[in-house]
Amino acid sequence: MELKRKEMMDQAKQREEDRENNVKRYKRQDEQEKQREKNAKYDRHAGFIHNMKLESAESSSLEDRSIMSYNGGAVMAMRGKNCVAIAADRRFGIQAQMVTTDFQKIFPMGDRLYIGLAGLATDVQTVSQRLKFRLNLYELKEGRQIKPKTFMSMVSNLLYERRFGPYYIEPVIAGLDPKTFEPFICSLDLIGCPMETEDFVVSGTCSEQMYGMCESLWEPDMEPEDLFETISQAMLNAVDRDAVSGMGVVVHVIEKDKITTRTLKARMD
Repeated sequence: MELKRKEMMDQAKQREEDRENNVKRYKRQDEQEKQREKNAKYDRHAGFIHNMKLESAESSSLEDRSIMSYNGGAVMAMRGKNCVAIAADRRFGIQAQMVTTDFQKIFPMGDRLYIGLAGLATDVQTVSQRLKFRLNLYELKEGRQIKPKTFMSMVSNLLYERRFGPYYIEPVIAGLDPKTFEPFICSLDLIGCPMETEDFVVSGTCSEQMYGMCESLWEPDMEPEDLFETISQAMLNAVDRDAVSGMGVVVHVIEKDKITTRTLKARMD
């Protein structure tokens, strides 16, 4: 009887030890599982950060290699009371290398109509010549001066024709209607999508800076002198904050009876 009781006590003790061992094993397995999850989470986070860095480096490298910013440049147009103004910088460079400080980016397309072209310098010259050719054909055929809206459609068609191999420019158009003298400004992207506005339009490598300055300074129904002062200050302060544009600004103020052209000095560094 005593032997049987001792055997039962030994069995109970063994079961207790087995239970404790199982509890320890389960705890150890649980800790290992938590550690694996923690490591996996860290790896995912590290991988995400690594991928973000790679994407950021790729996007910045692509931005540095952008054809639109290869030569630099900035163009802006503003609308006033019975007048419009268009301005552009004068710099021509190859990325950070400066070539000249008197490059033409604004071209007359009529008595009271101008177009500014920001983008790749070779395309600026090509598009200006093609537009002048089409404009001459239009005036010979129609026997009248082109309206700014019609000219906008002409530019849009020219750019959209080359949408699969586009001209790398962003045009800005400013002018007065030849009959009503209504002010008109618009901008287009490189495949010819137009955007008409009642206040101002910008294009070029320092668009963000120009938008900020225009939103701060522009007011509706400005007189020609006030419009000149506003567009001049906006352009000068914007190109000063961009490395690939500047070196002076040319401003055209278009009124019903005259066009005033002024060249402004800017920082040359």
